[in-house]
Amino acid sequence: MKKLHLFVIVGILVLGIILGFLLMPKNKSSVQKKENKAYLPLKTAAEALTNNNLLEAKELYQQALSTLEDANEIEKVRVEIDKINIAIIFSPLVDECSQEYIVKPQDALAKIAKGFSTTVELIKLSNHLNSDVIRPGQKLKINTCPFSIVVDKSQNLLFLKRKDEIVKTYLVSTGKDNSTPVGNFKINNKLVNPTWFKSGAVILPDSPDNILGSRWLGIDLQGYGIHGTTEPNNLGKQITLGCVRMKNEDVEELFNIVPIGTEVTIID
Repeated sequence: MKKLHLFVIVGILVLGIILGFLLMPKNKSSVQKKENKAYLPLKTAAEALTNNNLLEAKELYQQALSTLEDANEIEKVRVEIDKINIAIIFSPLVDECSQEYIVKPQDALAKIAKGFSTTVELIKLSNHLNSDVIRPGQKLKINTCPFSIVVDKSQNLLFLKRKDEIVKTYLVSTGKDNSTPVGNFKINNKLVNPTWFKSGAVILPDSPDNILGSRWLGIDLQGYGIHGTTEPNNLGKQITLGCVRMKNEDVEELFNIVPIGTEVTIID
C-alpha cells in the first residue's frame, strides 16, 4: 500500500509538471522576444541619432525593420531611414558612396561637379558651403555613386535610388487616363521657377495659373518631366496631363541631388 501510495503521489507531481509546462504562455513569451528583438535596436537607434551617429542609427533601424511585423511601425521606421539617408547625403560624412577630394588650382565647383557627374548644389550642401568660392588644398566630400529615379504609377510613388539602394520614397501624382509615358528616360534639362508653355500660351512662374511649382526636371521625351505643384493636396492621384508632380520642397530636394543625365524609369 505504501508503494502504491508513493506511485500515486509521484504520478500526480509528474502530471502537474507536464500540465504546467503545457499551459505556460508560450505565445506571449515568443511575442515578447520578437518585440525585444525589434524595439531594442529602435531605442538604440534613436540614441545614436540624438548623438548624430548617422551611420550607426541607419544600421540599427535596418535591423529593427527586418523583425517588425506591424505595418504602421514598419512605415515609421522607413520614414526615419529616409530622413537619415538624406541627412548623410547632405552632410560632410564620407560613406561608401562618396570620397574626399582635395581642391586643385584652377578648380571650380562646376568643373568638379561635371567631373564626378554630380551637382554644384549637392557639393555645396554636403560641405556646408555658403558660396561657390573654393580654394586650393580645401577638402570636399564628393558623391561618387550614380543616382537613379523610378516612378511607380500604380502607387503614385517616386523612388530615389543610389546604386541598388532606395534612398528615399516620395509621394507624387501621375497622368490621368494613364497618360504618363512608361519606359526608360534620362533627365536632359533642369529649371528653377519654370515658365509653363501651355498650348501656345506663356505662363510666367509668378502666375497663379502656372502649375509647375518651383522646379522642373525635364526628361528626354518632349513635354514631359518631373516638377513641383501648386496643389499639394492632390498628390497621390492620377490627375496630371502626363507629367510627374511632387511637393515643391520634395522636388527642390531632388533637384539639388540629381544631375543632368540621371536615369528615370517609369513603370505601370
